Amino acid sequence: MAKQGQTAERSLDGLTTAARDAATAAKTGKGLPPVHLWNPPFCGDLDMRIARDGTWFYQGTPIGRPALVRLFSTILKRENGKHFLVTPVEKVGIQVEDAPFLAVEMLKEQQDNGRLLRFRTNVDDWVPCDAAHRLRFEAAADGGLTPYLHVRADLWAKVTRALYYDLVDMGEEQVVDGNPMFGVVSGGEFFAMADAEQVRGAL
Repeated sequence: MAKQGQTAERSLDGLTTAARDAATAAKTGKGLPPVHLWNPPFCGDLDMRIARDGTWFYQGTPIGRPALVRLFSTILKRENGKHFLVTPVEKVGIQVEDAPFLAVEMLKEQQDNGRLLRFRTNVDDWVPCDAAHRLRFEAAADGGLTPYLHVRADLWAKVTRALYYDLVDMGEEQVVDGNPMFGVVSGGEFFAMADAEQVRGAL
């Protein structure tokens, strides 16, 4: 077992098998494996990285099997700002350059309380944008904004630039704490992007 801070030199076979067993067990219930209930011993850092574009790498090589990436994504956990792959028997650290997921597709639905936006991630999860799955906007290096969608348990998806422009197109102004803000409405919630006066000045 590797000590904390060391890299676990090992193949993915054992982790893949454990992840597959956990996913199979989860199918007998509902939803994803209950990683929030698992607290196994830390087994070191794995040479695995999720790049800014959503590509998963193992030992510097892209993982070319979407089904394997999907499998690993179901046992992903974030604790104290760090990301781990967790099974009932082990926990290994991985690197995430930005957000672990990308939001790559968006659907608009009309419901009783108004518009609901649904986003598909790069691992084929569909996530509604609502009070439990909020949008946040951070300043980007180019001076614009980068949106992030809360997927689950402090795991976020970076919204692609194309979808960001779609969000801007459907944006509106609302007063938040006495200040006019520009943002987007989904699931009965208003998600502020920026100060409305600044947005008007940029147009």
